[in-house]
Amino acid sequence: MKPIVGTLDQPQVDRRKLLLGLLFCSAAGLAAWRQPSKHIDYLGNSKLENIIPKTIGPWTFVTASGLVVPPNDQLSRTLYSQLLTRVYFDGRNPPIMLLIAQSGWQSGILQVHRPETCYPASGYLISPVTPHWLRVGTANVAANTLTAVSDGLAEQIIYWTRVGDKVPLSWRDQRIAVAEQNLRGIIPDAVLVRVSTVNSDATAARATLDAFIQAMLAVVPATKRNVLVG
Repeated sequence: MKPIVGTLDQPQVDRRKLLLGLLFCSAAGLAAWRQPSKHIDYLGNSKLENIIPKTIGPWTFVTASGLVVPPNDQLSRTLYSQLLTRVYFDGRNPPIMLLIAQSGWQSGILQVHRPETCYPASGYLISPVTPHWLRVGTANVAANTLTAVSDGLAEQIIYWTRVGDKVPLSWRDQRIAVAEQNLRGIIPDAVLVRVSTVNSDATAARATLDAFIQAMLAVVPATKRNVLVG
């Protein structure tokens, strides 16, 4: 009787599957290496109401109400860590309205309080947004200006956003700034600063707003000025 010789089938290695597995592992490793880990938050544990003085040059804080803001809905509560609204008055000229919204979350995105979003939502007609350069010491800060009209009153607006260490002009630039900093391993916070006044004379209003902004940046503590302008 012949002995029965058994055979054990060895699994064949699929080289293509092995190569794909190695590629997937490499991609996962690259994604982990690129994962943002450094969190930029210039505000930290400070409060906006404490770093923005209630007296700015000839202007004095008079009220925290009367500004155009979106409803306090779930999206606003999710996007923003802090929100400051103030009205300042110098006793002679139309009051100046200040809004500062800060997001300390990982997205670095500010959208709800951008004037081109929240003013139309409140029934205003707005002009095209145009670039406006602010002089801060020896540097220029990229800002935007526009006019919002309702019930025959024209509100002249200057605003800018800071995303991490960038000051992007547009919503598109803002998203690019977030992506670029994420690729550098940075999770940026974001701040939107909006200053406005009701005045049909846009040129005169913007000159007044520029003076207010420069005075504000001059009196904000030097260690916290980067909260506003990076």
